[in-house]
Amino acid sequence: MEYVTIILRTLLLYGAILFIFRMMGKREIGELSILDLVVFIMIGEMAVIAIEQPKDPIFHTLVPMIVLTIAQIAFAFFSLKSEVFRRLVDGSPTVIIKNGKIDEKAMRKQRYNFDDLLIQLREKNIKNIADVEFAILEPSGKLSVFEKEKGKKKTPSLALPLIKDGVIQEEHLTLIDQTPTWLIKQLKKRGYERIEHISYCTYENGTFYIDEKDE
Repeated sequence: MEYVTIILRTLLLYGAILFIFRMMGKREIGELSILDLVVFIMIGEMAVIAIEQPKDPIFHTLVPMIVLTIAQIAFAFFSLKSEVFRRLVDGSPTVIIKNGKIDEKAMRKQRYNFDDLLIQLREKNIKNIADVEFAILEPSGKLSVFEKEKGKKKTPSLALPLIKDGVIQEEHLTLIDQTPTWLIKQLKKRGYERIEHISYCTYENGTFYIDEKDE
């Protein structure tokens, strides 16, 4: 009888966990945030304990799972609405290489060493760091690499977001040697008076891409 209980609890928890993960939204494993990982680990541990202790009421496991799910959805909502909260929880992308030059200070800040960098560059078939125009360490730990165009000498360009959710990204403006004042002036020339009404804005090779927030 105990084995039957264990099997039934396992199937029930399996279904509950599938439902919970579906509620949390779709993400690739490599793109999970710190919050996602913490919740997944905690839920997994709860499920194991519940299966190993069949005499303990199943609600002692389901209730904490439901609480974690609600908390995760709430945090995801705050992350969607608040740039500050999103940066605090998920972090932000870091430029590790710019125009073939490594930013050691940025690497130290992210506790990212040269072995990590070289391994990820080799995985992308990059033989020479000098061939890299930009390398960006994403919050997930993935390294995004943009190679220089062969046979061309040009000013490095990358369509980094200058505005996200109505907030100016000053660190990205610094990368293209511009200021918030310049950005505001350029947007006004194009008929955009309110920064907070812009959902997403990038600039590359003299061209702006601007997407306004849905009404």
